[in-house]
Amino acid sequence: MKTVGLIGGMSAESTAVYYQAINRRVRERLGGLHSAKLILWSVDFAPIAAAQARDDWAATGRELAQAARRLEVAGAEALLICANTMHLNAAEVQAAVSVPLIHIADATAEALKARGAARPLLLATRFTMEKPFYRERLAASGLPVRIPDAADRARLHAIIYDELVKGVIRGESKALVMQMIERGVAAGADAVIFGCTEIGLLLDPAELPLPAVDSAIAHCEAAADFALS
Repeated sequence: MKTVGLIGGMSAESTAVYYQAINRRVRERLGGLHSAKLILWSVDFAPIAAAQARDDWAATGRELAQAARRLEVAGAEALLICANTMHLNAAEVQAAVSVPLIHIADATAEALKARGAARPLLLATRFTMEKPFYRERLAASGLPVRIPDAADRARLHAIIYDELVKGVIRGESKALVMQMIERGVAAGADAVIFGCTEIGLLLDPAELPLPAVDSAIAHCEAAADFALS
């Protein structure tokens, strides 16, 4: 079994999901008492979130590249950035190491295609929805994405940063996001991307009236498959 390195803490809530989901996938594949060989470097999210807010992606790139180098030295044979937004720095992370970076958008695209999606609605942080790094990667896989309107993007961003990354789950926020999905379907979306690793804490894909991919789970499944390849 190969060893996978996790750059986590963005947020700690969803990084816990990564640890559990990767181990669950390995146990399902191998049976018995098997679990994954993982190394976790968990960052302090507060300074990273502050850098995001001031649009200082060079600073976040330096922080993640340093974490990647530490994981490689520790023995990681592939890396995961346990956050969608921070894949804005995927190129800097990959350039810092010689082991592969398993990209969350690639794993998400494969899961969407397996569900027959063609016009997914992207629900994520404002950065992931509005900046091109994520949408363009999905479009290159043949999946042009839709995003909510500006008001819904602002509401969803606030729900993520003010609630979900702190472990706060509110029924009224779930209802608001379900309404965003309804508007997306009315505008032509045929699937939903949980494009923030915390959204799966709020919504269950099985509850939705159309196919949904939790990017965190798709990413974890890709990591486990690499580890067992």
